[in-house]
Amino acid sequence: MLLHKLPAIRVGLIGCLLISLSACANSANQEALERSLAADPKLKENPITLGTPAPNNPQNDKLAGFPAEIPIYLDAQVQEVRPATPDSGQGQTARFTTDAPSNSVLSFYQQQFQSNNWDLVSESETDGTENTLVARQNNLQVTVSVQSVSGTSNPTPTPTQSAVGNNSDIATEFTISYSRDSSVATTPQGSNLKDIFTQPASENPAPSTSSSVFTDINQAPQELRQYVEDLAALGVLTQESVGSKNNSTASGQFEPNKTITRRQFARWLVAVNNQIYANNPGKQIRLASGSAQPAFQDIPRNNPDFSAIQGLAESGLIPSRLTGDATAVLFRPDAPLTRENLILWKVPLDTRSSLPTASVDAVKQTWGFQDAGKTEPKALRAVLADFQNGDLANIRRVFGYTTLFQPKKPVTRAEAAAALWYFGAEGEGISAQDALQNQRQQSQPSPTPSSSPNQQ
Repeated sequence: MLLHKLPAIRVGLIGCLLISLSACANSANQEALERSLAADPKLKENPITLGTPAPNNPQNDKLAGFPAEIPIYLDAQVQEVRPATPDSGQGQTARFTTDAPSNSVLSFYQQQFQSNNWDLVSESETDGTENTLVARQNNLQVTVSVQSVSGTSNPTPTPTQSAVGNNSDIATEFTISYSRDSSVATTPQGSNLKDIFTQPASENPAPSTSSSVFTDINQAPQELRQYVEDLAALGVLTQESVGSKNNSTASGQFEPNKTITRRQFARWLVAVNNQIYANNPGKQIRLASGSAQPAFQDIPRNNPDFSAIQGLAESGLIPSRLTGDATAVLFRPDAPLTRENLILWKVPLDTRSSLPTASVDAVKQTWGFQDAGKTEPKALRAVLADFQNGDLANIRRVFGYTTLFQPKKPVTRAEAAAALWYFGAEGEGISAQDALQNQRQQSQPSPTPSSSPNQQ
């Protein structure tokens, strides 16, 4: 019986409530009632968007010590943060995971560093699974290591990995490490001034530690050793050998007498040129964006060296379909770099002009090469142009005096470094040694004029 009366009871209660509200309409209680039902005005001033971390989000707490100028990939999840070195408070290392592909993460940091006035020190790949970017801004150096973990099987996590590293839903794991060099004076940049830890610079700045990373430079030929040391001091030579199965990277080996691949030299060519011309953007090679149409069939957008190799192709510095060379559809990144490739790619960055017309006879008359006829026609033009650079010609600096060019002979890592030691025409170029001196001068603090005790 009571069940049949429930609808009527509900209608009655609703009616009573409406009558009560109407009675309050013109009463002093109206404002109080409206305030009780109105939205919190604080929410109007500071609306909370779903999916946006709140200020007390643990993700933000973990990165509390990170400098604000270091970009963080959108939607990346922080897994751990630890000191960069056990007994140093000058830096930290954070490990992230994201479901984005590794090439998207890598492209993000390449573009961020380039557009925010970072100096891209080096870009490298280890065993085809991990890509590393090293960038510097003032006294802050950042290393981003991107590793694809999708599809891998690792049943036992390492001590520094959590179980999330084995989750098949996670496509990419990457780390960001930063350190500050107290010997380098900082330069305030806009709104980041409050985030820069300005430290006094030493009167005699400590030399770059990059050169001391390599323990086998003394194995390079004596004539080439200084070139390798200067480039290593600039921090533009990568240690790893792509695809290498040994532990040379861990032991700090440069392997000066090992053959360099086309991929490695392309990476070095871009990095060294841009570092030597750090103060001259008009002579820098632009890294290609991740959305560019690949110039080579074997260098897709997700290739770790896509930005450098594609950038060289788009600049017209290496033969490709973009230069109208219908046969250059493959880059062959892991093939050895030959002598004629070395000269063909490097000389245009010395002359900064069109290469001259050349013939086998012209090369024989200038260089005296007995095997000039074995050189490809495109490379012949670069070989002839190199002769015009006098004592600073790449061929003289790298190979010394010779009557045999041996155009198909593979180039060693030490020889490649020697070629990259100097850019430009004779009397107008710049060497790695010059770039080092410029670095040291820029790191010196500007002298502050001291007032005389007699001045008022």
